[in-house]
Amino acid sequence: MGNTRSPAIFLLGPTASGKTSLAVELVKRFPMDIISVDSALVYRGMDIGTAKPDAATLAAAPHRLIDIRDPSEPYSAAGFRDDALVEMAEITGRGRIPLLVGGTFLYFRALQLGLSEMPAADAALRARLEEEARLTGWPALHARLAAVDPAAAARIHATDPQRIQRALEVYELSGQPMSDFHASQPLSDFPYRVLKLALIPADRALLHRRIEARFQQMLAEGLLDEVKKLIDRGDLTADLPAIRAVGYRQVWQHLGGQLDYESMVEQAVIATRQYAKRQLTWLRSEPDLERFTAEAGDVRQQVVAAVAEWLENTAGLVK
Repeated sequence: MGNTRSPAIFLLGPTASGKTSLAVELVKRFPMDIISVDSALVYRGMDIGTAKPDAATLAAAPHRLIDIRDPSEPYSAAGFRDDALVEMAEITGRGRIPLLVGGTFLYFRALQLGLSEMPAADAALRARLEEEARLTGWPALHARLAAVDPAAAARIHATDPQRIQRALEVYELSGQPMSDFHASQPLSDFPYRVLKLALIPADRALLHRRIEARFQQMLAEGLLDEVKKLIDRGDLTADLPAIRAVGYRQVWQHLGGQLDYESMVEQAVIATRQYAKRQLTWLRSEPDLERFTAEAGDVRQQVVAAVAEWLENTAGLVK
């Protein structure tokens, strides 16, 4: 059955590793269309702080699943899976290859493996957990999570409020640790054969410098004004998933008078580094990855060659 499945390419990597430019190169070389796999790029009006591809890049290599939600609207791994499967079917129906690119690795896993049936979100419970976090801090809630679901707590950083909240929510609603749901998750019948590529920075210090430089560039491009426009709408709050995105959270706090400018920059850079560290930890455990050194001078040529060989050997699409 595997030989009848359409090909798809997954391109993964931590933030600031060069995924977008590599994806554009692949689109130039092969009959591919890009699908964004990023939980922040889905939001309209959040361009600078998400490093959303600019107009020239999108003209040369259009990205699907960008700007599909208002920041007031939640978006989930389940929603992404549904949307991505529709886009992938449309791309393969035109004889082209889906190229899924991004750093939200839960979305990749949900797409390929499916999702277990966990309890739906509960607004009242979430509000109570947020109030507790306001009073005691998210590390205290992380410690509580470690007591009831040590496997989930080991995966979730103590400064990742959204995931801490969700794991505690699942436990309180079901009486069952979220990690048990994950362990019992059945493999889905994913109708594609996949080549999974990963850009892995070998030099952590260089990655950190790139993260800091990129955030400074975002500020120079008007990130504060972008967040001010979101605040001025009047209908958005700091607890929304969109506003919790790294960078936006810290700028929101700065504009609200909770952080001075220097602290905002420092905390945003630290949070982005921590996010990249979590991404790298995830990549180390991800099976069936072809890994490439992000800083290698010939990394584009290496990836192009790997894709061409895979398509020729498994799909017969490259002569």
